[in-house]
Formats: sequence, structure tokens, C-alpha cells
Amino acid sequence: MNKEKQIFIGLVGIFLIAYFLPIGNVKIQEAFIDAFRMLQWYAIYHTLPCVVPAMFIAGAIAAFLSKEAILKHLGPKANPVEAYGVASIGGLCLAVCSCSVLPMFAGIYRLGAGLGPAATFLVAGPVINVMAVFLTARVLGIELGVARTITAIGMSIIVGLLMAFIFRKSEEKRIAVTMQLPDPPQSKRKLWQTASFLAVMIAFLVFSDWVNPGTKIFTLAPGAELTHLDNRTGKQVLTVSAPLVVDVSITQQTSGEISFQIQKTLEGFDNLPPDEQKFFEAGSRFLIVTKNISNIADNVPKNYDFAAAVFQYRWYLCLVCAVLLAVMIARWFERDELTEWMDQTWWFSKAIIPLLFGGVFVTGFATSLLPADIVAQWVGGNRIQSNAVAAVIGSLWYFATLTEIPLMQALLNLGMGKGPALTLLLAGPTISLPSIIVICKFFGMKKGLTFILLVVVFSAVCGMTFGYCY
Repeated sequence: MNKEKQIFIGLVGIFLIAYFLPIGNVKIQEAFIDAFRMLQWYAIYHTLPCVVPAMFIAGAIAAFLSKEAILKHLGPKANPVEAYGVASIGGLCLAVCSCSVLPMFAGIYRLGAGLGPAATFLVAGPVINVMAVFLTARVLGIELGVARTITAIGMSIIVGLLMAFIFRKSEEKRIAVTMQLPDPPQSKRKLWQTASFLAVMIAFLVFSDWVNPGTKIFTLAPGAELTHLDNRTGKQVLTVSAPLVVDVSITQQTSGEISFQIQKTLEGFDNLPPDEQKFFEAGSRFLIVTKNISNIADNVPKNYDFAAAVFQYRWYLCLVCAVLLAVMIARWFERDELTEWMDQTWWFSKAIIPLLFGGVFVTGFATSLLPADIVAQWVGGNRIQSNAVAAVIGSLWYFATLTEIPLMQALLNLGMGKGPALTLLLAGPTISLPSIIVICKFFGMKKGLTFILLVVVFSAVCGMTFGYCY
């Protein structure tokens, strides 16, 4: 599809939405507000600490790595064991979501990485970071934790191999075009210097996007107001009549509000009237203005003190990385190289960030109309349709790192089967509506849709197999 047709379809789509959208409907109005909440949450807590560093990394890959090096280790003629092995376990070093993996994927793919290894990295990167694997095992059960790790690695390699096989002819043409591009000037640095520079940048990204592994303890004083979110009864504003201390998982946070899910009630439950107690069960979801919370404290799981300490000192660690980067830049790089790096970074930013913002907004809008309790009704048991629904929904929802775990816990409590839970744990972090848009842009529509279909199908197959075993 050429660019003019894409513009025409986009204009027609915007016209039809503007013409037919029932703005007067209360649910539609609330969905717009929820979409802006999600966009602000993404802008505050993910764009600066996560997406922006990833853009600089992508720019550095494009500016400083030679296409020969990429072709040698990740190209279609590279040693398959090396190429797919490195791509499939790359996520162990990256505690980032699918949107942060995208710029790095775009960088290596643009330089000539094979479609198969690039697709493998795109699947495995967001799913199997160490913290997510261990917290999945601790919170959702050892079976799901182990199954998530094994199936993610296996699925990523299979999807990569199939993509390489299906599009082998077009990939040969793409690599041939890549090889005809002029070679970049001879690097003024040794390989270990460039590798060190990229490693420090990746360390900066890992630390800046580090997530506190645990829940929060909210203290609510009498008179605090919060909104109970329930699709069946609608939103209901509650006023706490007695001191309440609750264990919660934060699902979304903006500049003045916090959406959270009750994990368990710690104390003060018996002081509440019976008509209030029913709202504070495990899995209940609320929205609260931050100023209505008297105190917020961390509740770190046992044996996760190290991860919590890294989170506490993450900005100091980022500062160390920034100082190292500044020293490297001053000693190893020329002005023209830095200009090329900034040009490449700006190119990726223009190409990716607007698509991410648009995808996040649409995801927030759709998620508001499709709450968790309805999803749980569709994914009960281990039927084929339950796993299929879980795979499709997971491929559209946006999950920041580790946020999929409390959501899975709530869905399991609402009756979700273990098979669909694994399906959602595989499809959810791997792709989302924002990442789908970017993937189709860089892969092309045909390759992008094929990649998404393979992820959806194999996520459902893995989940259904797991469900039958357990």
C-alpha cells in the first residue's frame, strides 16, 4: 500500500469516527477521560525514563555499528545458533516493555539484521526479563513462572524461524539492497569502545526503567474519598468512615490520581460498616486523588530487597552511567559523529513516538470500555475460545513492565483459567496496539500482520497446552 492510500484511509477513518461517535454517551465520555489518563501516565512514567533512552540507543546502533557486524552476527547468513540464541535470551538483560524494545529492534533491523533474529528479539525482549519471571512465579505460582520462561524462549525462536522462512525471498532482496548502501567511514574507535558505550547506554535504560518489585501500603484516614470501579454497578464514590490500611498494586498513576487494585486488607477492615466492607475485597479496583492518601509505603516481597534497593538508588546509578557516557563522548567521539548520532535519534523519534502516543491513547479508550471483570468472563476455563480471546486481548492491551502480574492475579481470582493466563502473559507484554502500529511501519503491513498473527496463535497454543497439563 503506497503512502497516498494510507493517508486517504486515515482521513476516511478519522471522518467516520468523528461523524458517528456517540459523544453524548456517558461511557464514551468516561473512556475519553481514561484515555487521557493513560496517555499522561505513559508520558510521565514511561516516555522520559524508558522511551527516550531507547531512542538514543537506537540512534547509536544506526550511527556507530557497521552493517557488516550486524549481518555477521544477526543477518540471514549468520550462524543460526548464535543469531537466534542471542536474540531469544536478550530479554534477560532488559527489564523493559514492548514499546522500549521497539527502537532497538528498529535499529538493528534497519542496519540489516535478519527478519528471523529481529522477530525473535521482538518477542523475547519484553517477556522474559528476570524480575518479571521471578515475580510471576512468586505471585501467580511456580508453574506459571517456569512455563512463561520456557514457552517465551521457544515461541520467540519458532516465530522468528517462521518469519524468516515465509518471507525468505523478500528478505534476500532487502539484504541485497542493504549491502549496496555505501559503507560508513572507518570507525575511529576500537570495537570494545563502541561495545562499552552501548552497554553503558543500555545500563542507563535498565536502571531508569527499573520497577519496584512489590506492592504499596496505602493509609486512608476517615473522610478520604475514593471511587470504586465496577463495570456491573458503575463507578461509585465512597467516603472512608474509619482508618484503613490496605495492600494495593498501582495499575496507573497520573499527576494527581492513582488507579489501584486491592491485594488484601491488612488492618482496619473490622472497623468498617458491613456496607463498606464488600467494596474492599481482594481484586477490587479504585481510583483515588493522591492527596486523599495519608501515607504511602513500600511492601517489598521477601528476598527482593536487592531489587528494591536498586529501585531506591536507580537515579544515582543513572547518574553514574551518564557521567561515564559523558567521559566516553568527550574522549572517543568526533563532532561529526555526534551529529550523525543525533540525526539518527531524531529520525527514530519522529518515526516511532507519535505512533506510540496514538496507540496508547486508543488503548486507554478501549480498555475503559472493556474492563477486567468482563474479560474474566470470556477467558474462564481452558477452552479453545478462551485462549483465543486471551491472545487477541493480550495483543491489544498495553502492559508496562510487571503491571501484567497484578492484573493476572485479579483475573485468576475472577475465574480466569491458568491456560488463558499464560496466553495473556505471553501475548500481552510481547505486543500491544502501540507496538503493532510501529511493527507494521518497519516490517511493512504484510510482514507485520503475519508476525502479529504468529504471536497470537502460538500464545494461544502454549496457553492451551499448559492448561491441559495443569
